[in-house]
Amino acid sequence: MVTRLKQSERGVALLATLLAIALMTILVVDFTTSSSLGYRSAANQANELRAEYLARSAINVGLALLAQQARVNAAMQKPFYALSQPWAMPFPPVPLDGGTASVSIVDDARKLNINELINPRNGAVNQAVVQILGRLFAILQVNPQIIPAIVDWLDPDSIESPGGGAEADYYMRLMPPYAPRNGPMPNIGDLRMIRGVDTPTFMLLRQFLTVAPEQRVNANTAPPELLASLSPELANDTSLVKEIVEARTREPFQNITDISNLSGVGENSDQAMRLLTITSSYFTITGVGTYAGARRFIYATFRSSPNGTAVLTGWNEQ
Repeated sequence: MVTRLKQSERGVALLATLLAIALMTILVVDFTTSSSLGYRSAANQANELRAEYLARSAINVGLALLAQQARVNAAMQKPFYALSQPWAMPFPPVPLDGGTASVSIVDDARKLNINELINPRNGAVNQAVVQILGRLFAILQVNPQIIPAIVDWLDPDSIESPGGGAEADYYMRLMPPYAPRNGPMPNIGDLRMIRGVDTPTFMLLRQFLTVAPEQRVNANTAPPELLASLSPELANDTSLVKEIVEARTREPFQNITDISNLSGVGENSDQAMRLLTITSSYFTITGVGTYAGARRFIYATFRSSPNGTAVLTGWNEQ
């Protein structure tokens, strides 16, 4: 009997020992996993921080390029901005301290100011801009019913525009609900929230629309699709737009009369001539930084002054 009890005690002790070893193993594995995850998280955060600083460095390079162009323009009798100038040139990623930094600059005058759809003084719809958008959407094959929805997003009233408009009654039923702006868009990201604008449509339209307060479109930098939408004559005769693009490629327009003097352009596009310019005031600099798999994007919009200084008007990081 005594022998059996001793054997039983030894069995219990062995089982307790095995359980203790198993518990210790679980604790060690858990600690190791937590430490490893913590290390990786800290490393990823450090890499993202390095990538962000590389992107910020790219923004500073963009500002230097714009300042240099401003100084060049200051020496001109009639300054202009064109795609052939250094600020507009594509720059490949530059290796820096184990990462890369790249910069690109676009002038917002190459786009149409979407806030011009509504007269800020009386809230009335600008029918001339509605027609331009209609032609642009037709060229881009975008659903024209989005235009009334944009109008309702911008105008101060709560009356739905016919043909696809949307006011608070529509947006407040969404999940999650939100209210329309009922005023000027502070950034082009607002466009993504408007009825009918999905991600592919937004990515397309952001190439042609801006919220920067540019009053005219830069003929030296605007894409052909936008140039064609500025008047019925240009929309109906693509050869006129082609002539404008080929002429600015040979030599940038240094005077607005250079455009109207093109054969067939001036006499057939008076409306477009009133909407065109050769200068730009607002520029969006995109800085991209990469480091060890981490990538950061910074989109910064500046108003450039003739003396080379720039004022930040918009900043977005992704």
